[in-house]
Amino acid sequence: MDFLKEFLEFLKVRKKYWLIPTLLVLVLFGGLIVLSQGSAVAPFIYTIF
Repeated sequence: MDFLKEFLEFLKVRKKYWLIPTLLVLVLFGGLIVLSQGSAVAPFIYTIF
């Protein structure tokens, strides 16, 4: 949790707000891949990439 606080403070100080959408997209894709590993949806997810 300290890493997240420190990262958000870094974004505020350095004014790197454009990193937030990039990070959110990476987290969403990562979560999608992890959640679909053992499901029947997995073949359809892999066709997206």
